[in-house]
Amino acid sequence: MKVSPNNFIYFFTVCGFFIGLIFTIINFSMPEDIILYTAEITLFFYLFIHVVIMNFVDIKRFGVSLFNKKEYEEVSEYFVSELDFREKRMDALLLEVEKMNIKYELESKNEKKPEVNAHKKAA
Repeated sequence: MKVSPNNFIYFFTVCGFFIGLIFTIINFSMPEDIILYTAEITLFFYLFIHVVIMNFVDIKRFGVSLFNKKEYEEVSEYFVSELDFREKRMDALLLEVEKMNIKYELESKNEKKPEVNAHKKAA
């Protein structure tokens, strides 16, 4: 559910009016003071909520311009495809190294032991 900024303005203006009315009834005795200070507190709440809404909207717009989702997804897809390609290439290289190691081990096992020289036999 999305709440309109106008609803926030109305709500805080009414809250400001009643808070101002309660505050002035408690602290002031003259009717002119009650009207004056209630209007001032209501105006303060009204302006305060406008400042808050302006900052929220500006931050939201700034965030959208700062973070471009489509560009981020394109770059992410590129990196994922690059990593996948490099992973497959690395797997192929490791498989070749493993084949070479197996071949080397088989050759070293099949190779005959070197004959002992005659002078070593005599010793």
